[in-house]
Amino acid sequence: MPFVSIRMAGSATRAQKAAIVDDVTRSLVTRRGKNPAAVQIVIEEVSLENYGAGGQLIADRDSPKGDANAAPSR
Repeated sequence: MPFVSIRMAGSATRAQKAAIVDDVTRSLVTRRGKNPAAVQIVIEEVSLENYGAGGQLIADRDSPKGDANAAPSR
């Protein structure tokens, strides 16, 4: 029984998540011959304030210009 865990920074709509689940399930059925009923997928959305890269929070990196809390641009 395949168990797939997907972590995403930010959020996705219900329709986007449904499409991801469908795509991943179909891939496992096609490529590995798995029973679609046995494929389990968990999508975890990570807040941009709880995810960092390159030494700064993604929330700060992606802040619009003029935001007093945004990291200085380089």
